[in-house]
This record gives sequence, C-alpha cells and structure tokens, in this order.
Amino acid sequence: MKQLIIIIIILTNFCHARAQAVEGVVTYERAQYWTKIMAHLTFLSQEEKDRARLTWGVHDGWKQKMNLYFNGKESKYETLKEQSEDGWSGRDEDFIIYRNFEKERKIDFETMAGRTYLVDDSLVAPQWKVMNKIKEIKGYLCMMAVSKDTIRNQTITAWFANDIAVPAGPEKYFGLPGLILELDINDGDVLITADKIELKPVDKELVLPKKMKGKKITEVQYNDMLSEHIRTSMKGQRNPYWSVRY
Repeated sequence: MKQLIIIIIILTNFCHARAQAVEGVVTYERAQYWTKIMAHLTFLSQEEKDRARLTWGVHDGWKQKMNLYFNGKESKYETLKEQSEDGWSGRDEDFIIYRNFEKERKIDFETMAGRTYLVDDSLVAPQWKVMNKIKEIKGYLCMMAVSKDTIRNQTITAWFANDIAVPAGPEKYFGLPGLILELDINDGDVLITADKIELKPVDKELVLPKKMKGKKITEVQYNDMLSEHIRTSMKGQRNPYWSVRY
C-alpha cells in the first residue's frame, strides 16, 4: 500500500511538470505473434507447435499500424492505411472501434468469420486492477493495470499515462484514468505500443464514416457468437483466430 501511495505521488508531481493534454492522435504498432497464439491451442501436439515455430521463424510477428484519435469525450481507433515504396497499399479493413464517453455509447465495426457486424450498444468499461508498477513510454510516465477477457481467456496488461487524462485506449480497452500507451495481450501474444503521440485538434478524424455496412447487433449477441465460434473451431481442431481478431 505504501509503495502504491509513493507511486501516485510521483505520478502527480510528474503531471504538474507538464500541461494536461486531452486531444490528439496516437499511432501504435500492433505486433501479433502466431506461434505464441498457436501454443495455446490444446488440440495441437508439441511437435506441431515446434514445427510452426521453425516454419515462421523470424517472420512470426505480423505487424500493422493503428491510429487512435481521442479527446475528453470520445475516441476512434482504426487501421492506418499505409502505402509502400512501390505504390502498393493493402485493402481497407472493416475495423473501427468508437467510444463516446460522454454519452456512454460504443460502436464496434468489425468482421468475424467472414461477416461484418456493427455492434451498437451501451458502454461498459473493463474491470481493471491498478498495480504498483511504473515505466516511461515515449516520454510519459505510465502506470500498469491488468484485466481479463473471459471469452478469449486472455490476460490484458495496460500501461496508461496519467498526465493525458482521457479514458481512451487501443483495441476495445479503455476506462483507466489516463490514455493507454501500451497493451500486452496474453503475455506477448499481441503487443500494441505507442510509436508516435501528437497532441492536436482531431475533430474531423473522430467523425464516423457515413457508410458502415454490417449487421447491427448488441454486445451480448456478439459475445454469444464469438464464444460459439471459438468453441466450434476448437472442437473441429481449427485455429479460431484465423478469422477473428485476437
């Protein structure tokens, strides 16, 4: 308890040294490691898991850039469309995570098993446990918090910056007293780390596209479908995360 109080004092002093910023954009690098994910699949033998590690080798980490636009009232998280030197760019991904903290509303626009859904529902924050650990990320002193995804059976570790006093974060995670700058899903299966932080007006970027075509469902309906997809995939000895975001 004493250690936690000391850390809070340190964070408070650090915050006073910087101006409170409540609007901007964070570019994250999202790295997903398939061999680590496959290591959790109980239907695979150890030989198959070892073979996967040898096959993937140094190319195991699948990386992409993501943008999080935020202010004190709302946030929008989406794939950053990048173009390579030869002019090639990947197809637009059906993936937008929107949070309206003021109205306590959420909109998730994403694909599951080949079908696009629009989850429009009330906003319920994950249950976080703030830990007595701190570290610096991109010049911001961050505190650690942990949560649990019971559907995917994942442990979520977040590092949030107290001096960027907005409850936003990458993927579907939010609800801490500061912006999440790093997210670790299941001890390194997926790592999402802030690569660039820009404090600037983002009113236009926070506006949702007018056309988001997908089946409109509730959070409960989405979770029921996700649970069934994972269960049937595992029973059929298939990796459920080939067609669902991990």
